[in-house]
Amino acid sequence: MYDPAQLRTFLAVAQTLSFTQAARRLGVRQSTVSQHVRRLEDATGRPLFTRDTHSVELTEDGEAMLGFARTILRAHERAAAYFTGTRLRGRLRFGASEDFVVTRLPEILESFRREHPEVDLELTVELSGTLDARLEAGRLDLILAKRRTKESAGELVWQDSLIWIGSPRLRLDPERPVPLIVFPPPGITRARALEALEAQGRSWRIACTSSSLSANIAAARAGLGVMAHTRELVPPGLSQLPARAGLPDLGDVDFVLRKGRQRGKAQEAADALAAAILAGGDRLHRPRRAAGHLTA
Repeated sequence: MYDPAQLRTFLAVAQTLSFTQAARRLGVRQSTVSQHVRRLEDATGRPLFTRDTHSVELTEDGEAMLGFARTILRAHERAAAYFTGTRLRGRLRFGASEDFVVTRLPEILESFRREHPEVDLELTVELSGTLDARLEAGRLDLILAKRRTKESAGELVWQDSLIWIGSPRLRLDPERPVPLIVFPPPGITRARALEALEAQGRSWRIACTSSSLSANIAAARAGLGVMAHTRELVPPGLSQLPARAGLPDLGDVDFVLRKGRQRGKAQEAADALAAAILAGGDRLHRPRRAAGHLTA
């Protein structure tokens, strides 16, 4: 009843909330993406997206289709593997940005292990810049990391906005340097925060620096300062600063998959895990919710 190609297109649109970005991810024309979505909606008899010239959002039926699409595609892939007699084996070195520690990535990895029990999966959690360097050096086979929106390397999983967050009890003094909680270099959010403040001419100081996301979150909850963070991954207990705080806009950031130059079994395993992550990409970030705002 439901074409796997159309379901993959549906998932790409649902995760990026953009027909243009979905077309780039899939390597097809935007008209093809529109056609696939239209045919899937015809097959279901219900609209899966509400869309206009500025935005794309899932309908209630579209939200329901997310789970069905993942289930159907997994069954399709299992059947194909069974009848072609292919079983993945070997070692897969996978690196993920710290941002995903608090998401449902472990569920995706657990499902991958069940589907491919003969793949030895090695997980590295590090800063995106460090993961990039290890991938280039041949020490990782696949990474899930951040990149600047103007860069092109990697396959887009989704795009998010960077915002300033902190404790709801925090009060910023406009006459004093902005206290920052940051990752060490080469953290992308660190670089973006410093660049934006420098461009605004706003003074700042480092209140806390750690390569551990949990340590930085603890410092922010304690009110030591503010941190740049992705909008859809705001940790519990922290909130977005209001516009009246006067901090500069941080722009967007991309979350992407990048594969190494390995061939053979490692590449096959990397392709399979990349497909699983793309299929479950909507599970990697929480739905946007109404968050409390700080008073500054």
